[in-house]
Amino acid sequence: MSSPALRMARRLRPLLLLATSLQLAAPAFALNYAEALSLAERQNPALRAQQSSVDSAIAAQGAAGALPDPRLTVGVENLPTGGMDRWSLTRDFMTMQRIGLMQEVPNRAKRDARVDVGLARAERERAMLVVQRLQLRLALGTAWIGVQAAERRRTVLDELLAENQRLQQTLPARIADGSASATDLLMARQEALTLADRADELKRDADKARAALRRLVGPQGDEPLDGDVPAPTLQPEALRARLHQHAELAPYPAMQAMARAELREAQSESRGDWAWEVAYSRRGRQWGDMVSFQLSFDLPWQKDRRQQPAIAAKLRDAERIDAEREEAERRHRQELDEELADLQALDRQIARIESDGLRLAQDRLALSMSGYQSGKSDLGAVLAARSQLLEQRMRLIELQTQRSLLQVRLNSLSEE
Repeated sequence: MSSPALRMARRLRPLLLLATSLQLAAPAFALNYAEALSLAERQNPALRAQQSSVDSAIAAQGAAGALPDPRLTVGVENLPTGGMDRWSLTRDFMTMQRIGLMQEVPNRAKRDARVDVGLARAERERAMLVVQRLQLRLALGTAWIGVQAAERRRTVLDELLAENQRLQQTLPARIADGSASATDLLMARQEALTLADRADELKRDADKARAALRRLVGPQGDEPLDGDVPAPTLQPEALRARLHQHAELAPYPAMQAMARAELREAQSESRGDWAWEVAYSRRGRQWGDMVSFQLSFDLPWQKDRRQQPAIAAKLRDAERIDAEREEAERRHRQELDEELADLQALDRQIARIESDGLRLAQDRLALSMSGYQSGKSDLGAVLAARSQLLEQRMRLIELQTQRSLLQVRLNSLSEE
């Protein structure tokens, strides 16, 4: 390398080192909940499928009240099969080459009912799209909370693992000077094995939670999470007041409208349809051509055997949907009351652990440690107290996780 190049390399080296250090110090990309929700909505196959159902129902509305396609008829009438004029198309005056156009016309009540069915079907698919979106939001919130809870548990366990490691490192020297026994080292190692098993369980839970998040947002589900799931303040009376807006109840009005429209369509069969037909008949040159026009009408004269059973069936369907909606509303009201009761119980349990549970466990650990250091108690008491503190902290995380999941579910009952 030439000397100018060496001098240039020496000048650039500090800049390269600075750039490298800045790159290493830069924080990793973190995924926030709003970005995750946007990713999930763009990538979710169920949401795309339901949107296609909405588009399909809207596209079908245009044809709901349209007349059937006209029918073209072509044929020969009065063709002789015997005598001197047999198989001749022109010699007999009655033989005609006929072409006609026929249009069937369903009665107006039937066409209006079909239009109403199409509109109700589109509304039902839109309501199902809202349900799919809320279910996706609930699934994302559940996965998000699961990942964060697993990370919090791992942090708590890592602290105890570090304390156990420090204990094992100091015990050999204490055993040598007689201030500890070999049994203490065995108990510390046993605690390490128990904590290792717990760590494996937490890693399993974290991997499962990450897998659920990846299914919803793709590879970005492996990135660090920034922030919590938005959880507006829940007012029980407001939740009860908007229970009729529950996501799973949203499709029922459209389903009821569809059932009523189908009932009207079945009732319209009693009126009968009609059709018209225009035909042009061509005969031999010596005979004049002819034009025909005719009307035809359905005669629903067996209503008790054809129309009435169909009407009764549609009426039962409408009654079934009404009963299903009432049952669903009662079930969701019960679920809401149960979940609100669970939420109140969780709030009280969390408050007790935060105010008394953790403090008592810490005090017990401090007393056990003081007794062990003064030789009044053994290491087993310290490890038991430390285990109790760990369980209290894990219990707090578990209760807070349950509360967060419940809040997400309650906030996902209806779309604002």
